[in-house]
Amino acid sequence: MSRASKVKECDSLTTGAGIPVGDKLNVLTVGPRGPLLVQDVVFTDEMAHFDRERIPERVVHAKGAGAFGYFEVTHDITKFCKAKIFEHIGKRTPMAIRFSTVAGESGSADTVRDPRGFAMKFYTEDGNWDLVGNNTPIFFIRDAILFPSFIHSQKRNPQTHLKDADMVWDFWSLRPESLHQVSFLFSDRGIPDGHRHMNGYGSHTFKLVNAYGNEIYCKFHVKTDQGIKNLPVKDAERLASEDPDYGLRDLYNAIANGNFPSWTFYIQVMTFEQAEKFPFNPFDLTKIWPHKDYPLIPVGKVVLNRNPVNYFAEVEQMAFDPSNMPPGIEPSPDKMLQGRLFSYPDTHRHRLGPNYLQIPVNCPYRARVANYQRDGFMCISDNQGGAPNYYPNSFTGPEEQPALKESRTTSSGDIQRFNSSVEDNVSQVRDFFVKVLNEEERMRLCENIAGHLKDAQIFIQKKAVKNFMDVHPDYGAGIQAHLDRHNAKGQKKGSNSYLYTNFWKGEISAVNGM
Repeated sequence: MSRASKVKECDSLTTGAGIPVGDKLNVLTVGPRGPLLVQDVVFTDEMAHFDRERIPERVVHAKGAGAFGYFEVTHDITKFCKAKIFEHIGKRTPMAIRFSTVAGESGSADTVRDPRGFAMKFYTEDGNWDLVGNNTPIFFIRDAILFPSFIHSQKRNPQTHLKDADMVWDFWSLRPESLHQVSFLFSDRGIPDGHRHMNGYGSHTFKLVNAYGNEIYCKFHVKTDQGIKNLPVKDAERLASEDPDYGLRDLYNAIANGNFPSWTFYIQVMTFEQAEKFPFNPFDLTKIWPHKDYPLIPVGKVVLNRNPVNYFAEVEQMAFDPSNMPPGIEPSPDKMLQGRLFSYPDTHRHRLGPNYLQIPVNCPYRARVANYQRDGFMCISDNQGGAPNYYPNSFTGPEEQPALKESRTTSSGDIQRFNSSVEDNVSQVRDFFVKVLNEEERMRLCENIAGHLKDAQIFIQKKAVKNFMDVHPDYGAGIQAHLDRHNAKGQKKGSNSYLYTNFWKGEISAVNGM
């Protein structure tokens, strides 16, 4: 039964407190033209709630679509992982997925060139498992401290409040580890044809632990069963104007019509010994594990078969947290993953409140929550009744559960801020350009990059092209050839000027060409 039909069947409308309302169409006034009365609590109830309907949008991944379904185990991986979600073939676990763009605001178009978020929430008996990834197996940076600056560069210029190619390409050109993801982004896969026709990746390296305490490193892959489909640039531009919600509409209509999208779930595994001998850092988020050396191992199937009943309640309030890992799944030393373990729950507490896990769509409803967290804004549970709110105590809570402890980890080394920018930034990008893409795809890649880079200043263009030259001469030369044509037509952007406040001298100075 729909929410609308429920309203129609009610004897009367009510306030938020459930008090019946006799007239919902007219305010209470002194005479037909008189002023509104403060005692019109029906109006104040309506308006006060309306004034507070909008919650802060996500800092990143603000525009998204979500749906619900299940994960079913099709292959036994218990030799690698003891997590209950994988405990036997045929087991089904309810789940939710939210797809999103990364840099755009809530009302932005679904067909822009942007990585796509691919966040999965599994409601397991051992609590929620949030596998928070993208539609790419890699990312722009490998050190979490750069994430705020990276996102700032993709957002709006603080002076003009406009998207700014100078900011985007200045950052990318100064951080050559971004070359791999930038190449993927400006390839054909940079604009997926909706959410159903793209893959998902956990991207990070994780650690799996089996029932005997044996550990192994792992990457998660979710491959679309609908086949990869991407939008040509002209079609994407047209849809951005005609149907900016193209991806959201496509997903919703497919599920509503019974055409349930599905993905096949895989893992890659690497032993600790292999990790020690690996030619590069296996925890580097800007690189992949080659499939020929670490083949995909099938695990299960993801199926989406239910649309949200209410978008705000079930999608806008949905919160994903990479630190939500049930026993058997643990973090690796991946610097980006380590940073996300803090940043994600922190932003949810800001956006939704300290009790965001009590919101039904986030609630670990298949597990029993027992802790000593109490109170706070929007506590909507029984607040754990009269149970003690301190530990240790003489009444509740076992002191130790050896089977649930994290695996033992040994770590040693100098404590300092290690510079990761000097690592190999081009080898895998060269393989992508030469071995993965065909000639036509390489041509489109160079054209797409130049079409965006042309709006940056010349000196930034030169820095960026130098990085692409380091990958392969044909890569840099192809981009430069397109840039020369754009620049000859006078399409390049003029010098940009940023205003900075000099707090030490109390003056504002214009800094050109920064």
